[in-house]
Amino acid sequence: MLRGKKILIGITGGIAAYKIPQLIRDLTKYGANVKIVMTDSAAKFVSPLTLSTLSLNEVVAGSFPKVKSGILKANTWHINLASWANVMLIAPATANTIAKLAHGYADNAVTTLALAVRCPVLIAPSMDEDMYKHSLTERNIAILKEIGYHILEPEHGELASGLVGKGRLPSLVKIRKKLEQILSFAYQDLKGKKILVTAGPTYEPIDPVRFIGNRSSGKMGFALATAAAQRAAEVSLITGHVNLQTPKNVQRINVLTSNEMLAAVKRNIRNKDAVIMAAAVADFTPLRKEPTKIKKDNLHGTISIKLRQTKDILKYLSSKKGKFKLVGFAVETQDGVANARKKLKEKKLDMIVLNNPLERGAGFETDTNVVTIITKSGKVERLKKMSKYDVAQYILNKLSKLIN
Repeated sequence: MLRGKKILIGITGGIAAYKIPQLIRDLTKYGANVKIVMTDSAAKFVSPLTLSTLSLNEVVAGSFPKVKSGILKANTWHINLASWANVMLIAPATANTIAKLAHGYADNAVTTLALAVRCPVLIAPSMDEDMYKHSLTERNIAILKEIGYHILEPEHGELASGLVGKGRLPSLVKIRKKLEQILSFAYQDLKGKKILVTAGPTYEPIDPVRFIGNRSSGKMGFALATAAAQRAAEVSLITGHVNLQTPKNVQRINVLTSNEMLAAVKRNIRNKDAVIMAAAVADFTPLRKEPTKIKKDNLHGTISIKLRQTKDILKYLSSKKGKFKLVGFAVETQDGVANARKKLKEKKLDMIVLNNPLERGAGFETDTNVVTIITKSGKVERLKKMSKYDVAQYILNKLSKLIN
């Protein structure tokens, strides 16, 4: 998996930087081409000369690096390296660097390059336990996860301070294996392909302050958008109201109601190679939206709300289906496969992804999913529980074969 792969390593100013030269030796031994960028602080822990000798490549060091030749031109080194890499690893990633990455700072070589890359980025935090468990660090890591960064949690053990706790850089074997896992998905097979993804719930207003909605978090759709962008697709993401950061290199379009989502789909469907309908669009909407807030004092304990069906976005897409491939989702709590097969046929889908929100580790608001994929050919494949990002990659593996 590593042979011939192009790996960027960003080293920041943590004591665990002393371990990185051995990692570089291991990666190059397995055939990887490794290039290094480092902060000024990192150079206090490990010598750029050592790193250059081990990697056989020029090292970019400091806030204003002096680069000499090849693709490392002084004025565009970050752009050239960004387009070169298959994956970027930041290790050790200090609390300071994680905070900068989460908030878009580009004030040194590592953070500048991290903003420029399109490839997957793996973060390996290393710091004192109290710093790692601080609510601000936890929040910053959560932001990076939402954007699509991979986080390899630190290990428990003796720390540089002499204390024992969680904060040690993961073992070099774990880092290498995680890089291999990421590289197994780090294709550029969707380059030039235009993909539309829908995500999240729709909110159907009852009055100016109340609505009918569902528990969709949008995480599955956002994982699909993230993974597709990492595979070099041009991704448009139409999303209902969710509390998620926009994935890197993804065009985001916010909507609220099912009608707004349908209108956004109509505006953005042109010239798409694939549409993935991962949104949990409400099936019903109030027949009448009250112009003012309904006062409970006037209800005498009960209220009746008449509902009508919303417009079926999948049905609309199937009626307009030309060259683009159409992937749908089915959330079922009983007779799942039979209902999903019916939806697949009626909506003229190329693939449908089925899950049951009552199943442990599946459905709404979780970071994992348990899905069954049914293709137009009739093949039924049930996947084990895995992260929604890994599910997204599995779906894209199948979709890539359809559109390439």
